[in-house]
Amino acid sequence: MVVELISVGTELLLGNIVNTNAQFLAEKCALLGLSMYNQVVVGDNQERLTDTIKTALKRSDIVILTGGLGPTEDDLTKEVCAQAMGFALVEDKHTRERMEEYFKNGIYKKIPENNWKQAIVPDGAIVLDNDNGTAPGLILEKFGKSAILLPGPPNELYPLFMNKVYPYLQKLQPEVILSKMVKICGIGESQVETMVLDLIDKQTNPTIATYAKTGEVHVRITAKASDEEEAKKLIKPVLKEVKNRFGDHIYSTKEEESLEEAVVNLLKKYELTVCTAESCTGGMLAGRLVNVPGVSDVFREGFITYSNKSKRKLLDVSKSTLKKYGAVSQQTAKEMAMGGVLATDSDVCVAITGLAGPDGGTDEKPVGLVYIACYMKDKVWVEHYQFKGNRGKIREQSVVRALDLLRRSILDNYCS
Repeated sequence: MVVELISVGTELLLGNIVNTNAQFLAEKCALLGLSMYNQVVVGDNQERLTDTIKTALKRSDIVILTGGLGPTEDDLTKEVCAQAMGFALVEDKHTRERMEEYFKNGIYKKIPENNWKQAIVPDGAIVLDNDNGTAPGLILEKFGKSAILLPGPPNELYPLFMNKVYPYLQKLQPEVILSKMVKICGIGESQVETMVLDLIDKQTNPTIATYAKTGEVHVRITAKASDEEEAKKLIKPVLKEVKNRFGDHIYSTKEEESLEEAVVNLLKKYELTVCTAESCTGGMLAGRLVNVPGVSDVFREGFITYSNKSKRKLLDVSKSTLKKYGAVSQQTAKEMAMGGVLATDSDVCVAITGLAGPDGGTDEKPVGLVYIACYMKDKVWVEHYQFKGNRGKIREQSVVRALDLLRRSILDNYCS
């Protein structure tokens, strides 16, 4: 089945907000095995929105529209879509009651009248209760076509889609689509593709696709079958082969698990405490770790030692090391990691020092040179990289490599 995505909102056209909804929906539709050939962004204009909807319905089986379901005059999606598909508009009593309950303890002494617009729905539409907002989702079915209308705010759209729309779309598919994700760190996209190119070239079912992320590559294995068990059987030998080829470069095979979550889970598994010591990344590494719920069980402290003085004062990096080798050096990175462990009595410390640019580079130490050290159980690992890109990209890549070094250091200590 063919699905098309229409993102509604002039603010998207102007670049005022990033269209994260499109990325989310495209990925989920791919998981469902739906073919997506077109994505359209259209402003809050009745004529252009009408033309966009009619075109989409001609060439696609399912049209997903996001945004434009709110209470204001420029929220036109529901009205325009209903008119384009020949639906009358009526008040939905259930939605109005839910809205009354929602506003009962809200900020308004009197509910603004325009809010009741959200309780008006196309007659005969499937109404999807929105547990995180006032505008319900809607499904309009006619002539073998489906239009799915979703609110624009991501905190409303994501749960509504996963809880109500995803199961609906699954029922439209004659086959079960199942995917398994393999998340790889420490190898570039071109190398990953080369290592599985023979599998890709002869793929039929399941299929294999690679996706590049910052410092990571994800390999998705997707199978179609009559039922879930049969799909799992198809995926199993391919997954085993991919695991054999990439070994400990694989940090997770869980769809939703991030690199930092995988690291925190390892720390918990082996009952290790960790601290961070950062220079050029300025706390980004600690921030990634702290994003993980429950990290307080393992995370002790994070140091931002941007100056030489702070490296000496907080991490006990020796003055002679800084003078002889410089702040950006293998020796300094090593002493930063050792100093972090001693200062916090942690089991392990990860340290980053480098030149993020755009200025400050030399022929001997160019911008992008980064040293990362991990100290654990009287053993230290130090790696150096020459990253490319702007300041933000260099810092981001440094954090990913630091997380991966921490992960591999734990494996080396406990699994070798």
